Amino acid sequence: MDRTRVRAPELRGRRWLNTGGAQPRLADLRGRIVLLDFWTFCCVNCLHVLDELRELEERFADVLVTIGVHSPKFVHEADPAAVEAAVERHGVTHPVLDDPDLHMWDAYAARAWPTLVVIDPAGYVVAQMAGEGHAHGLGVLIEELVAEHAAVLRRGDGPYVAPPEPVTALRFPGKVIALPTGTFLVSDTSHHQLVELEADLVTERRRIGTGDRGFVDGPEPRFSEPQGLLLLPDGDVLVADSVNHAVRRVRPADGTVATLAGTGGQLRTRVEVGSASAELSTPWDLARWDGRVVVAMAGTHQLWSVDPDTGTATVLAGTTNEGLRDGPPSDAFFAQPSSLAGSGDGTLWVADSETSALRSVVARPEVGAAVTTAVGLGLFDFGHRDGDAGQALLQHPLGVAVLPDGSVAVADTYNGAIRRYDPVTRAVTTLARDLREPSDVLVDGDTLVIVESAAHRLVRIPVPGSTRTGGTHLDTGAHRVRRAPTDLAPGPVTLRIAFTPPTGQHLDTRFGDPTSLTVAASPPELLAAGAGTAPGLTRDLVLDGDRQGVLQVSVAAAACDDGDGVFAACHRYQQDWGIPVRPVPGAPAELELALRRI
Repeated sequence: MDRTRVRAPELRGRRWLNTGGAQPRLADLRGRIVLLDFWTFCCVNCLHVLDELRELEERFADVLVTIGVHSPKFVHEADPAAVEAAVERHGVTHPVLDDPDLHMWDAYAARAWPTLVVIDPAGYVVAQMAGEGHAHGLGVLIEELVAEHAAVLRRGDGPYVAPPEPVTALRFPGKVIALPTGTFLVSDTSHHQLVELEADLVTERRRIGTGDRGFVDGPEPRFSEPQGLLLLPDGDVLVADSVNHAVRRVRPADGTVATLAGTGGQLRTRVEVGSASAELSTPWDLARWDGRVVVAMAGTHQLWSVDPDTGTATVLAGTTNEGLRDGPPSDAFFAQPSSLAGSGDGTLWVADSETSALRSVVARPEVGAAVTTAVGLGLFDFGHRDGDAGQALLQHPLGVAVLPDGSVAVADTYNGAIRRYDPVTRAVTTLARDLREPSDVLVDGDTLVIVESAAHRLVRIPVPGSTRTGGTHLDTGAHRVRRAPTDLAPGPVTLRIAFTPPTGQHLDTRFGDPTSLTVAASPPELLAAGAGTAPGLTRDLVLDGDRQGVLQVSVAAAACDDGDGVFAACHRYQQDWGIPVRPVPGAPAELELALRRI
């Protein structure tokens, strides 16, 4: 194989996790194939990659060493305790380097979450790829490297050391609902179970699920990181079984589970508004709204509906592009919608986590857009700021509920707070703080039941007597994603997406261009020309030399297996980038992003 030989920079960071206290060096791993996974725990695409890599890690256990490099986007994600919790929460079974200052991100020229880098047994970088869907190509590449370096390949156990198994009644619970019996049902996410709790929020009445990760229906069901719950009128409960990419139906009378929607496999194609699909992608929450069951489909950045009788799943809103854009359902952008709540006036409230936003959807707006933003500025702006909603800031919210007076409570997860938005005055206040990653909020009489996920418990807080005036005003500052800007020439700039299909695949152009490239900017005025969606992996842009901002790029490419004609299996590769851009005279007039570069 003819590859550019670039020596892999040595690994350094704040600390190592999952190594038993050892600090591995690349020099110690000569003779092994090393896969670096640059990730951050807020990113659903990164979580998808963690699952994609499990099979590869098992298949090549004696030659492959996977190392996660945790590269935070949000301020909270740089907290060492939060990183440690995330590694446990998501079942990471390889060493993780904690890199809060993004030294390794810069050293390896990463531009997107997630980014994968392959280092050969001689210590040279041989591949870089962004996004998800690369498991097949990685498998092919690893096999090639094993053959190429057979003479020097060193087999055996890697540096992973399993941490002690923690013991708590709940482990990173996700969501909660009230049952007609006066009890509460909580998704015990990291235990892969549902737990029914008494009104004291501690005493267990029963558990549903064996506790083993899996996808099994029947009286001894298995879940995989269940999240959202929804009580149906007939007393059954729907479960957003996130890592199984399915909606399950539970019969509370005996705990029997059946799969309503989803196949257990992740959706890998783009599904547009109005279209149906048998496969889902990381459903995170459920709500009843406008006579239907709505699913927050975090994995595709969309809202879907699921028929509770037939299981038919249809897209309601969102293009699959990750971002914050209001408008008609077919044009709107979401970014990991993670919680839903319907209100009495017909509004559906959405906690849109990656844009740190509170969004709203109305079924039939009299005027204006169907999808609008109440609080939030975009993918790269966050903080804890109360006051007028136009300048208020959240940080990766995961929960939302409608209060008795029509205002909205938000579980502002990475701020450790419960916030309140008043749709009448458009004011934001703080109801509670100093919580550990609150992931859901439920109104229960004159109290709020909070899922304090990182504290592994549920707690109550009182609802202020008048939520119209309740809460305090806080401003702990605004933040932006911490990445060095890319200097580009003002005026004409060529954007190129590097994509090399894996060995045994090709871009099949018989039925048209199998690629799609979407370009936008924040602020929009940064792009004088070149915005929009069109086929191709190259785009001519024009940058306004008087503005700085973020170039938002989304790409998808379908590569098909060789040799099977029209019946060849095809694989979808996709990624979104947010590139901070600074126009500088004399800077390069070309920007290349690697979807898959060998």
